[in-house]
Amino acid sequence: MHRRRAIIARRRRPAWGSTSASEDRASRVCTVVLLRRPGTAWPLILAGNRDERIDRAWLPPAAHWPGRPGVVGGLDCTAGGTWMALGRSGVVAAVLNRPGSLGPAIGKTSRGLLPLDAAEASSAETAVDRLMAQDAGAWRPFNLVVADRRSAFFLRGLGRGRPEAVPLDEGLTMVTAHDPNDLSSPRIRRHLPRFAQAPAPDPDRADWRSWETLLTDDDVGAAGIGEALRVPPVDGFGTVCASLVALAPTARHWRFCPAPPGLAPFQDINLPAAG
Repeated sequence: MHRRRAIIARRRRPAWGSTSASEDRASRVCTVVLLRRPGTAWPLILAGNRDERIDRAWLPPAAHWPGRPGVVGGLDCTAGGTWMALGRSGVVAAVLNRPGSLGPAIGKTSRGLLPLDAAEASSAETAVDRLMAQDAGAWRPFNLVVADRRSAFFLRGLGRGRPEAVPLDEGLTMVTAHDPNDLSSPRIRRHLPRFAQAPAPDPDRADWRSWETLLTDDDVGAAGIGEALRVPPVDGFGTVCASLVALAPTARHWRFCPAPPGLAPFQDINLPAAG
């Protein structure tokens, strides 16, 4: 087995930042793609590629935290947190670094605890309320996606003040190290239209092929490595694993690839009973 919601601004899409081709390394952080379809059988589908140092040890998603019953996530063996977690009440959360904030810092809490704290909540909205009461200075800058089948939010922490949150509308959202659907990001500019055109996964038919294939794209264009969704190994850093999560009123799925997607198959994660 492989071992590896500041006041919510009610606006459609945030535009809090920009990226450029000269920030290729900052863009090589992680990617989360989220599809919200309220009223359908599967109101939430989420995909994520995790980009990290290749030599940083980790374990696949499981119930690694006895003090957090019902929470499943991949384990970062260095800091004890996770990059993505799913809780018993159907809250899924994924954390991403913001530009220039790779790695730990003395005196700062690990950002890997943020998804765990969010996943323990009874709803995404409750999770965001709790997080927004915290001091963002406790962590290095972060982006955090928190969602359940009813709602979804993007949070950013800038290392000072309180975390800020924006609700994510129906449809497709892509997040990297910058802000949601920021088309100045080469990766978002290249891949957001591709996800928009591709068939959505159909968990009822066990058909995930379209998004699984999109997650394997490692093409590098004129903007350089910042375009790649599956980041090839460069200077000991790259995409190390991938996830696909689907939430329904009475069901949940998590499919996990324990390697750069395309180099190993996605497999279903055993999840505890919903609470």
